[in-house]
Amino acid sequence: MERLGKEAFAGDRLDRAGTWVVAFVADWCPFCDEFLPRYTARRPPVGARLALADLTDVESPLWDRFRVDVIPTVLIFEDGREIARKDGVLGVGLGDPELDSVLRSVPASH
Repeated sequence: MERLGKEAFAGDRLDRAGTWVVAFVADWCPFCDEFLPRYTARRPPVGARLALADLTDVESPLWDRFRVDVIPTVLIFEDGREIARKDGVLGVGLGDPELDSVLRSVPASH
């Protein structure tokens, strides 16, 4: 799975064509540790790719660019533009129902 750093983004856009499901995570986050095996085991929607955005550095500009307050948070990008998101819940993280919900928001044409 591709791990994206700040260089993979241009402003508030992902610098990639196509549909991408990107989980914003950090190495120090216990909720991310619990979430990652479930996320990486998921089959992405047809035509989409899964990736991780690394927020391990608390000074990363991605926190502010994408208004991430809680991790993990999942954003879906289509041709660089954010089209959907599901934010983690403070003290809880992101569960399977929430992950499934955001994955269903990938446009059906894919």
